Amino acid sequence: MSPTPQCSECSGREAALYVALELSATTWLVASGVGPGTAIRRVTVEAGDRAGFLAEVRRARARWGLAAEAPVRGCYEAGRDAFWVHRWLTAAGVTNVVVDSSSIEVSRRARRAKTDRLDAEQLLRLLWRYWQGERGVWHVVHVPSEALEDARHHERLVATLVRERTRWRNRIHGVLATRGVRLRLDAQFLTRLAQVRDWAQAPLPVGLVARVRSLWAQLTLVQTQLREARRAQRVAVRAARAVPPTPTAAAPPEVVAARLQHLRGIAAGSALTLAKEVFSRDLRNRREVGALSGLVPVPYQSGAAARDQGISRAGLRPLRGLLVQLAWQWLKWQPDSALARWYAARFGAGGARPRKIGIVALARRLLIALWRYQHTGVVPHGAVLRATA
Repeated sequence: MSPTPQCSECSGREAALYVALELSATTWLVASGVGPGTAIRRVTVEAGDRAGFLAEVRRARARWGLAAEAPVRGCYEAGRDAFWVHRWLTAAGVTNVVVDSSSIEVSRRARRAKTDRLDAEQLLRLLWRYWQGERGVWHVVHVPSEALEDARHHERLVATLVRERTRWRNRIHGVLATRGVRLRLDAQFLTRLAQVRDWAQAPLPVGLVARVRSLWAQLTLVQTQLREARRAQRVAVRAARAVPPTPTAAAPPEVVAARLQHLRGIAAGSALTLAKEVFSRDLRNRREVGALSGLVPVPYQSGAAARDQGISRAGLRPLRGLLVQLAWQWLKWQPDSALARWYAARFGAGGARPRKIGIVALARRLLIALWRYQHTGVVPHGAVLRATA
């Protein structure tokens, strides 16, 4: 006996085709159906084969007896392909949502089966529930405009260059450490490298010196690119300072960054990152702001058991590191602000561990305060503005 559809949209004038995409580097697994209680059709197409996907949609409509103009509702998990698939699906007439993969419910068994087929079927079932009204079944990712997505590349390039700089510096130190040598990596590094002696007061081997020189050339290139990228940030923010500091959600990121720089302790790079990664999003309240940073506590309570599981670590991972650094700078440049006094009273008298825990809490509170400052113009209590705006 064939299963009977339980959804009123499975037939009739308002019938729709539901499609879940499981994306990988080489293939797309397309799972389709018309509603809960019906069979699921699974077809694999080559990754990026748009014509193949549209042909499968037409075959699926025919398989389920849907009209040629029946609406198509799709979904896929945010990942390597980012948002171009969503934009293409939308242009093709598909009502699509991009899903945060960490918000998808999974079995709590210690060992659970996981394959592309099972993941696609799970996505499709959740898509049915989503369109039946369960909006909390997962978290839908906000898709930025193409212009804003492109503008974020510069700040992400700076973050990549900082990591690369650290990587090359560590490699140089590691190679020199094999001979018991420590050298400062500054403008006179190559001169000192030619004169330094190892642990036995012997000249450094030729092969080691050649390798260090090659690593130094890579480090120099990265540092040059990093200086140019940071200079471009400062120029962009400086040019935007001519705009009056009126809070508005539609302001360009450079204008938002210039307004943030009115506060002491916030540099151009940090201001631009916050403007593009945080304040450009449609965040409605402080809870959403905190959740985006991943610096919110995750309690565990079940009956008599209750414990703290630390922070969620969701949202934007690079943002958390920036916020912690910004919180330390805030303590230095805004010592009389309410946030700095709160930190000093709560964690200042403790050891290193309580201060590190407290700086995470301060980073979350600081982000919320800066978000309010950006949207309402209310300066964080006790904060000092720069002498020249």
